[in-house]
Amino acid sequence: MIVAALDIETTGLLAPDHRIIEVYIALYRKGKKVWSYDQRIDPQRAISADAQRVHGISNADLFGKPTWDDVGPAVHGVLQRADLFVWHNGDEFDGPFIDQELKRIGLPGLPPKPSFDTMVHGVWATPDGKKPRLEELCFACGVEYDKAKAHAAYYDVEVMAECFFRGVEWGFFSPPTLVEGNLKAA
Repeated sequence: MIVAALDIETTGLLAPDHRIIEVYIALYRKGKKVWSYDQRIDPQRAISADAQRVHGISNADLFGKPTWDDVGPAVHGVLQRADLFVWHNGDEFDGPFIDQELKRIGLPGLPPKPSFDTMVHGVWATPDGKKPRLEELCFACGVEYDKAKAHAAYYDVEVMAECFFRGVEWGFFSPPTLVEGNLKAA
């Protein structure tokens, strides 16, 4: 059983003219990270001011990086190997954005795999039952959260995955087609 924990950073909101500028995918087997892929991407367009305020990545940071045309096939290949995608706000943002970008360069889109969104299923982590920000999920799971590192794809994946596996162990998360024993034994 291979779990792919992933996150992206983008030039803006999900729209046909926006692009992925950073992707991080970590593959886990038996709850242990066995491989990771971290890549910044030249979007060949400006980053919106709102997006730049969130993730702090500028166009200058992306100068000389490969384009999505170069990166997309590798991302698709990695995601095809996974049995489950785990993300935070991935059902509404990361997944559709990755799907859009893969199709834009002629690939079949996001591989049809089960997914688990820690934001959607993390309502137990907030006192009022709202969908938690990643910081709130980390607090509930006892995972240290550093605001200075937040919104870098690699950092968000690392803390989100730690929350995910703790949530499974504690019985708060029940991923599709998986049970706690399968995550540990897979």
